[in-house]
Amino acid sequence: MLLNEERLRAALSKHGLDAVIAAAPENVLYTSGFWCLPQWIRRGPQALVVLTGDQREPVVITGTSTLDLLADQAVAARVRRYGSFTVDRHPATTLDSVSSRQADLQSLPDDGSAIDALIVELRAAGHAGSHIGIDEVGLMPGDIERLRRELPDVTWVPATSILRSVRAVKTPEEIERLRIVAGITERSVRAALAVAREGATEADLARAFHTQTVQEDGFPVLGCIGFGERSALMNVQPSDRPLRRGDIIRFDVGGHYRNYRADIARIASFGEPSREIFGKYDALNKGVQRGIEHIRPGARASEIFHLVVETVRREGIPHYQRNHVGHGIGLDGYDLPLLSAGSSDVLEAGMVLCIETPYYELGRVGLQVEDMLVVTPDGAEMLTSNGDNLVVLP
Repeated sequence: MLLNEERLRAALSKHGLDAVIAAAPENVLYTSGFWCLPQWIRRGPQALVVLTGDQREPVVITGTSTLDLLADQAVAARVRRYGSFTVDRHPATTLDSVSSRQADLQSLPDDGSAIDALIVELRAAGHAGSHIGIDEVGLMPGDIERLRRELPDVTWVPATSILRSVRAVKTPEEIERLRIVAGITERSVRAALAVAREGATEADLARAFHTQTVQEDGFPVLGCIGFGERSALMNVQPSDRPLRRGDIIRFDVGGHYRNYRADIARIASFGEPSREIFGKYDALNKGVQRGIEHIRPGARASEIFHLVVETVRREGIPHYQRNHVGHGIGLDGYDLPLLSAGSSDVLEAGMVLCIETPYYELGRVGLQVEDMLVVTPDGAEMLTSNGDNLVVLP
């Protein structure tokens, strides 16, 4: 189960909401279990989910062209469909269970469009006078205005931040998926380093990295791999730049597994690095370790930020600056909380975080420590192997 039902109920009660409508792809998936392909590749409300405070089954609104996904994923929900899409059927064919479910769903009335279907659903459910949360970032310009015109008795409350807050504390199933993808990512880094030799390119290492991820049933998402001066490019994309003796290799990488993301950093040196590089890496690593030591329920994200930055400065990079030193991770690469100076987030048991200390010297070198952990009632449990991860390649 992805949805933290108890947390959602508490959020609806806190904000005085009778229902909430998920529209962004990660929120549709989270609240219903429905992974709607078009929603992840183009903007707009390709699918919507209506959830009420009394915990009746969710209502999924989706296009006719995605009913096969709904049937194949065995989503437990009441469904409204919209739009036309032709699928022929030979009269002599006996349908399997998934195809039979798809045929049943295609026989539902066509509600016109996603917003049309939402209006029909809310009217039918008797939501006049209700307070309804709406996941605004998943809609197109004009959608909310139309909802206000068509349903003037409804009080609409922006709910993207509410749903994001609910998602911040993971269920055991979510934590297990994150644990798995974290392990896949570490093994994929090792697979990339196995092909690191003089003349190998960034693209060669990226190919090995992503191949290992796919072989373990993960999917590529993030693959920043840079050598030497290119390691200092924050969002470096692998190129044909060859590996040379003395280069630093920076990985800022992660795939996803069953829709859950990983994001870690690893540093390797092709040959013995200088004392300066060792010293700076050590300072960055000590900053992360100091942050981990103070992670526990009730800790303020802003306090963790200051501890990490002050430690890096004290341990060897006195001019160190960052706007954040970590973030939540899950269905989204940047879930709550955010470990920043201005964050009002407070850590809770069940949050999964990436804690990081990147450092870039433009045209020269990029160094980065980043690991994943889950906040436990007693502190932090590592999902990746935090420690001295600077690998020296012969």
